[in-house]
Amino acid sequence: MSDYIALALKYGGFTSLDTVYLTQKLDGLSDQQKVDFITPPPSVINAYFAEIYQKQGPTEALNYYLELCQALDLFEENPSFVEKKPFIRLNLSGKSYGVTFRSADKAQVFPEKDDEITEALCFEIAQLFPDFLVSVENGFIILTKNDFIEEDGQEISLETALLTTVTSYRNGKLIKLESLNQDELLEVATEFKGNQFFGFKQRQAILYVLEIGKE
Repeated sequence: MSDYIALALKYGGFTSLDTVYLTQKLDGLSDQQKVDFITPPPSVINAYFAEIYQKQGPTEALNYYLELCQALDLFEENPSFVEKKPFIRLNLSGKSYGVTFRSADKAQVFPEKDDEITEALCFEIAQLFPDFLVSVENGFIILTKNDFIEEDGQEISLETALLTTVTSYRNGKLIKLESLNQDELLEVATEFKGNQFFGFKQRQAILYVLEIGKE
C-alpha cells in the first residue's frame, strides 16, 4: 500500500493530507485498480506537459511524460483516441494528433482520424521536438532520441545543393542533409537511398539517410 501512496503523492496530484483518504480508497483494490485510481486525468497531464514545454522546453516536457509512463505503466503499443491510457494531445496543421510512449526509448505520434504521413508532417513534428528524430516504421510515426554519432564527417559537394549542406559519415553509410529550404533538401535527398530520419535544429530542416541494415 505504501508504494501506491508514494506514487500518488509524487505523480497523482495528491498531498500528504490525502494519505488517510488514499489508504481507505486503495484498500481492497487490485494493483491495476490502484494505478488507475492514482493516475491523473488526461486534462491534468496535458496541462502540466504544456506548462513544462513552455517554461523548460520540449525535451523536459517529454521527460516528464516518460517518467509518468514508467511510474504508472502508461506505455501503449497501439494508441488511439479511444484513450485507454492518457496521452499528450498535439495540433498538427490544424488536425488532432496524440503522442505517447510505446517503450522507454520509443514514442509514437498518431492521428485522431486516418491521415497521410507526409514529409512536411514529419518535419513539423521534428520542429516540435528538436532533440528527437522522426521516422516512419510500418506505417507508424515514431519518435526516438537522436543517437547518431557525427564524427569524421566529410562534406559532399552537389550541384543541386545550393542551400543544402550534405555530410557523409561511416564511409557513406549515413548521410546528413541540412537546409533552411525543406523543398530543396528533399529534392537533394532523392539521390540517397535508405531509412530516413527527420530532424529540426536552429531553424534548419535536417534529414538523416541511413543505409538499410546499417544502424
